[in-house]
Amino acid sequence: MELSEHLSNILKSLPEKPGVYQHLDKDGNILYIGKAKNLKKRVSSYFQKEHLSGRLTMLVRKVSDIQVIVTDTEFDALLLENNLIKKYQPRYNINLKDDKTYPWICITNEEFPRIFPTRKKLNDGSAYYGPYASVKVMRTVLELIRTLYPVRTCKMPMTERAVKAGKYKVCLEYHMGNCKGPCEGYQTKEDYQKEIEGARHLIKGHLNIVKQILTEQMNALAAELNFEEAQKTKEKIDALLRYQARSSVVDFNIKEADVFGLVSDAEFAYVNYLKIVDGGIVNSLSTEFKKKIEETEAEILELAIPHFRNVFDSKANEIYTSHPVEIDIPGVKIITPARGDKRDLVELSIKNAAYHRIERLKNLQLTDPDKHINRLMQQMKSDLNLEVEPRHIECFDNSNIQGTNPVSACVVFRDGKPSKKEYRHFNVKTVEGPDDFATMKEIVYRRYKRMLDEGQPLPQLIVIDGGKGQLNAAIESLRELGIENKVKILGIAKRLEELYFPNDPLPLMLSKKSDTLKLLQHLRDEAHRFGLSHHRKKRTQSALKTEITEIPGIGHQTAALLMKNFGSLKKIKDANMENLIQVVGKAKAEKIFSYFHGEKAEPN
Repeated sequence: MELSEHLSNILKSLPEKPGVYQHLDKDGNILYIGKAKNLKKRVSSYFQKEHLSGRLTMLVRKVSDIQVIVTDTEFDALLLENNLIKKYQPRYNINLKDDKTYPWICITNEEFPRIFPTRKKLNDGSAYYGPYASVKVMRTVLELIRTLYPVRTCKMPMTERAVKAGKYKVCLEYHMGNCKGPCEGYQTKEDYQKEIEGARHLIKGHLNIVKQILTEQMNALAAELNFEEAQKTKEKIDALLRYQARSSVVDFNIKEADVFGLVSDAEFAYVNYLKIVDGGIVNSLSTEFKKKIEETEAEILELAIPHFRNVFDSKANEIYTSHPVEIDIPGVKIITPARGDKRDLVELSIKNAAYHRIERLKNLQLTDPDKHINRLMQQMKSDLNLEVEPRHIECFDNSNIQGTNPVSACVVFRDGKPSKKEYRHFNVKTVEGPDDFATMKEIVYRRYKRMLDEGQPLPQLIVIDGGKGQLNAAIESLRELGIENKVKILGIAKRLEELYFPNDPLPLMLSKKSDTLKLLQHLRDEAHRFGLSHHRKKRTQSALKTEITEIPGIGHQTAALLMKNFGSLKKIKDANMENLIQVVGKAKAEKIFSYFHGEKAEPN
């Protein structure tokens, strides 16, 4: 592309160092923020090649100025990029969530700290732990803290000086055994701080440290012959073990690690984070990231990793990811495991990300169905490599049993939903015998010949129930009509759910959980159901014509009346005179009974 003199000069003067770059428009608004190992190479690449993404092409066209911030390391650039994206939310960057709606556990910055849940993370010097995706999990942790460490719950601004001055009185919590009374000096500040440190270890998931401290306390109390307090401490250890048994233990050899799993669709990516401490999962959180310029999985994870580690204040020196990433964090080993316990952890994280996606889509479908359909159409366009969203889809299926009564069906979906008033049946006219390919060619030709003659708009996508043979037969009809290049067509083979495209020797295999595949399966199943119902009707009519209507004096209306009342030809044959008379009258009943039984019977 042709560059302005201003941009050309900027590109020439860019440093070959790590840092963060900002693309700005003509009004000085930030369009995009990115990081780079080498600013000169990365930024110049935007203006030296054609981009497949339309949104990326649009971004580059709007860039009027570039600003860079040089950093000492790539990791510093990673952190700075993360913070700047959250601050400015540029139009073309992934939308990073800040998790403000999730609950946290707060340990206040006081001489006698308090511990309580909150949804407001303030910059007040207090320590915040979380966020917790589940309020139930957070409450379980708080209950265990109160069982093991009975710290104060009052909101008084307590100081050691005020305690010595006798300004406070113990409350009901002290008399109930839920607080040791630091407000009147019954518990020293040093002892209280030990309780708080124990609570910190517990919140961080260092259960083995907590267990070790409690065990040492119990043994010391027993040695002092203080068996009552030793028993109370033992009960605390038992409570800790029960909590540890309920938590997800993965591998005690993994002391501390961060796990990241990602699934994505055309517009959004869903990242799950698992925090592993002492071989157990102590926290899990899934977040949705909105794509802006078709970012890769690696690029999304490269933003998600510092985001989650910053939110959870993680210092883990091992990171396991579902997709390889190219970032360097000092002192941290980043791997994409292929097998073993670490891979099992990654798979668990991917499952959590996929579950979060399903829940988000279900909620979206209920609260904003139009937005859900828009996302589905965008996803299908991406998965099937279509030029436009498939708002109008038609699917064809053939039905015959051993070549008898061949019929075909065409079902129509609009905006991902069946449009049943537009469904059509076809009685095959030109094909003799069970020739599935010739049948498909005939009905596709007839369908779109009529649409062209009537000036109706063609669908954006045609789906053929079958493999290459049926697909090629349908393509021949489109070619004869001159619309082969005006509409997209694919075949779906049922055995392995392969998707076949024209001139493509290998089929496309979508994930069994793909929304695109599920909609195509719905189309195929609906076409099969609709075609089969018409085929059954024709078989019934054929049976009536060859059996009942051969009886002299019995026509199609009488035959239909008999089938409606008796349900099958066998029941008509087995019916007695009295039942036949009730349905068709005496004269016709005698003819029917005589025909099937070779005798004339009188009603009882």
